[in-house]
Amino acid sequence: MSQVLKRPSVVVVGAGWAGLGASYHLAQQGYDVTLLEAGAYPGGLVAGWKTAKGRSIEAGIHGFWYPYRNIFSLVNELGLQPFTAWTRSSQYSPAGLEVESPIFQTEPLLPTPLGTFLYTRFKRIPLGDRLSALPLLYALIDFDNSDQAWRRYDSVTARELFKQFGVSARLYKESFEPMLLVGLFAPGEQCSAAAALGMLYYFILAHQPNFDVVWCRGTVGEMIFRPWVEQIEKMGGRIFTHRRVTDLVVDTQNAKPRVTGVVCGDESFDADAVIFAVGVTGMQKIITNSSALRQFPEFRNVMNLGAIDVLATRLWFDRKVSVPLPSNACFGFDPTTGWTFFDLNALHDEWQQEPASVIEADFYHANQLLPMTDDQIVAKVHHDLAVCVPEFRSAKVIDYSVVRLPRAVTHFSPGSYPSMLSGTTRVENLLMSGDWIVNRHGSWSQEKAYVTGLEAANRVITQFGIGQPAMILPVEPDEPHIQVARSVNQTLRGWGRSILPNWGGLE
Repeated sequence: MSQVLKRPSVVVVGAGWAGLGASYHLAQQGYDVTLLEAGAYPGGLVAGWKTAKGRSIEAGIHGFWYPYRNIFSLVNELGLQPFTAWTRSSQYSPAGLEVESPIFQTEPLLPTPLGTFLYTRFKRIPLGDRLSALPLLYALIDFDNSDQAWRRYDSVTARELFKQFGVSARLYKESFEPMLLVGLFAPGEQCSAAAALGMLYYFILAHQPNFDVVWCRGTVGEMIFRPWVEQIEKMGGRIFTHRRVTDLVVDTQNAKPRVTGVVCGDESFDADAVIFAVGVTGMQKIITNSSALRQFPEFRNVMNLGAIDVLATRLWFDRKVSVPLPSNACFGFDPTTGWTFFDLNALHDEWQQEPASVIEADFYHANQLLPMTDDQIVAKVHHDLAVCVPEFRSAKVIDYSVVRLPRAVTHFSPGSYPSMLSGTTRVENLLMSGDWIVNRHGSWSQEKAYVTGLEAANRVITQFGIGQPAMILPVEPDEPHIQVARSVNQTLRGWGRSILPNWGGLE
């Protein structure tokens, strides 16, 4: 009788984009996959649920940008059609409408970053202020997502960087600061310049269409994660919710430590490999509780990282209000907080026939808002909406949802890069994934989380030699003139280092 080989058992911790991505591919390749989620639903921050009245809510709206090549490929593979058409967006301040963005891929293609600057419709910022951003192009060329570039720029704040390269105070305040508040979730003086350059390049400047975005036509949890989870379970993957990891079982007898199990309170799960796919805050809680992980400096250093508070609100009004564009970013209403609002009648199937307006408004770096009562928050949201769209003044709120999310998203603060974990760790079969993990793919946010999940799955496959690695689509290559500029810059840097070994360039 032939001997049946035991399938390697992999425990994945965290059921967001990274954890589901790793679990899905490993289950496809025949691994024994157990996925542990601390919350009530798979999906992490993008899980949606229902109110007591049966209305859909979620922990904030998540966009899907043009360069999300791997997520779009996954959705096609799953046979789903969850997205809206490409949408236009606008930006408001207390003074009114500031910026309107077209669908960039429909405009004549220009070399980057000309299309971004020429096709964006600035209502108030003078041309002279806009031109003050041109010297910043050197920093965007110099920052190539390498380890050296991260270390060069990470200790500098984004505000210092823009000032150093001559960006006008008005352009920074009315353009770059709002991008940072909704892209990195914090004001520029609290953001790493390295993270700012990486985020701005990926989402806006690398290619003309990069800022184009689609939205889920309902909650991401319902329209993408639920069918995805069903596929994982059909392939034999086991998914457990309400399982909060409290410790690991680590064998330190060998030359390189190996994890053999994951502990959730009174339960334990045997593991031939473990993939962590949780955010910074979740990882810190695990490290704090885990006697096994606390012995390793790289995990203790994670305690240096920060996270940012988010507030997600959804308001139902008594009448239909005409909102010019479905997605909108806002700045200047509070000194250190950015926010966005969305016309869900235009974006979500559930509300298209609703006779009255349904608006989602999400606030980032919202630490000063979380202590407010629900009524105070709703009154503030209603007031701020009416500043942007005056017709809201005469509309009444008839129902609402307020979701407070303390320490919900990664804070890419100055000097944080050395404390971030890479995909591999000192523990041989303990792997990391998530949007805060150091990798070289170049993507950000949801796409990066999903990509790092696939990278972790591929590392498992390499360790055990079973199955085919996941195909990870690279980011679209730099445009030719950017490639040439980066090559010249790297050559000049090499010469500079050979003459002046301590030359850093940024200083």
